[in-house]
Amino acid sequence: MNYDGLILGSGHNALVAACYLARSGVKVAVIERAVVAGGGLATVEDEAGFRYNTHSFFHRAINAMPWYRDLELERHGAHYVEPELNVAMILPDGRSLEWWTDMERTFASCAQFSMEDAVSMRNWAEEFLPIVEQILIPEAQSPPLDSERRRELLLQSALGRRLLEVSALSPLEFVEREFRHPVVRAGMLFFNGLREVDLRLKGFGHSIPALLASPRKAQMCIGGSARLAEALVKDLQEHGGEVLLNATPRSILVWQGRAVGVELSDGQRLEASRFIASGLNPQQTFLDLIPADVAPSHLRERAAAFEYNLLAPLFALNVSLREAPLYKAAESRPELNRAFMTILGLEDWRQFHDIVAAHEQGAIPRTVMWGAVPTVFDSSQAPPGHHAAFMWEKLPYDLQGDARRWPQHAAQHGRDMLKLWTQYAPNLEGSVIASFERTALDTERDLPNMRRGDLLVGSFANDQIGAHRPFAGAGRYRTPVEGLYLCGGSTHPGGNVTGLCGYNAARVLHADLGLGVWWRPPDIESALDSLR
Repeated sequence: MNYDGLILGSGHNALVAACYLARSGVKVAVIERAVVAGGGLATVEDEAGFRYNTHSFFHRAINAMPWYRDLELERHGAHYVEPELNVAMILPDGRSLEWWTDMERTFASCAQFSMEDAVSMRNWAEEFLPIVEQILIPEAQSPPLDSERRRELLLQSALGRRLLEVSALSPLEFVEREFRHPVVRAGMLFFNGLREVDLRLKGFGHSIPALLASPRKAQMCIGGSARLAEALVKDLQEHGGEVLLNATPRSILVWQGRAVGVELSDGQRLEASRFIASGLNPQQTFLDLIPADVAPSHLRERAAAFEYNLLAPLFALNVSLREAPLYKAAESRPELNRAFMTILGLEDWRQFHDIVAAHEQGAIPRTVMWGAVPTVFDSSQAPPGHHAAFMWEKLPYDLQGDARRWPQHAAQHGRDMLKLWTQYAPNLEGSVIASFERTALDTERDLPNMRRGDLLVGSFANDQIGAHRPFAGAGRYRTPVEGLYLCGGSTHPGGNVTGLCGYNAARVLHADLGLGVWWRPPDIESALDSLR
């Protein structure tokens, strides 16, 4: 079969890129090894009608993303809600640190622990708002600049210089410097840091104030995360694109130095006259799919050296319930039962060091977990009068040195998590109908691009950022192999559900294919230059 372009993998970034190309008249097909498209945008339903979002659930600012608007995804069935009490960190003594969509209520919650920290939180949120709006958002929505050029432009403006100053710190250093109360420090590090980057990583000190200043908080997709993938597929198909399911790529075909097609595991060959784009990780793309005698040795070496996050893997406990959790703390604060994200087991910022040590040792630390009850906000995800819920915990990929140990330990750890959860919400004692666990090993098996269970698809250390993500020479969505591009989470700006890797890759592909850009992406160089 002949196409203008082929895209490997059907994660949301790949689908976003495919949709833009199809709308420009490109004959494009997405190749997916699984029986359903979407990658981490997975929602599974059991026989009783409970729906579980087995990988991605908390999405940030999706309905503010340019591709969400450009691709008319609400017309295709995607709808998001952003609950008011966005996050509640409930302490064993019943107190809670809260993040609201109304930041005044967030500051007030912080003030109950430390007025000094509340003032600091407000000041950073206000100071970083123009940095977020005028620098960080346009950067994320653009192909990356060379690091030296970026620094040169940022040094021209007060906002840019301030960003560089704060970025020089690690998130851990930033929080230690700017906040005092142990509970506030813990909340800042966890909600605004630990889920996103390694808190020890210098160059990311800005991540804390940037998330404080961001006008949008965590959101969920009505009907389950898979609805977003389904909406993207509908737009792709409406404009002539295809999704080929249950199609496992065996190799990328290269002729005279140019990527020209894909061979599937069943021997079928698909030709691509104009491009191939990979939403897979660098090892899959350059080591598994390109023959060793075709790929330059330096390319294979750089792909092999691509690193993954030690702290990214998740352990999940999923439960079906007769009733939603009723927290003891909600007896005096009823709104806590309608918190979107609930954090349990976290009391002190120093617990972060224990979590890191446990990951390094392949051990299970004292539990710190966070999760949600989607059915509080969307009753369609469970049978009438019932609820589906989950808790996540950061646990090491290798348990006692070997990921293959997880199957024999997962059920017990799930019971331990449920026991802790029940201490905060006693009604869970008789409410659980069924439960199941998922480990980082399960993540890797279901989503091989997330090697070692890394949901961010690659560390931001080892210079794997910006124009050097995934590595120097392949960092602007183009690769050293002519006609071969990257569009997945291993590219700028990185993993999580943002769609911006695919959005930016589509722009680069349009430029190289000589297609007109029908949408209005930012020009990051002009944006930064105008700040002087």
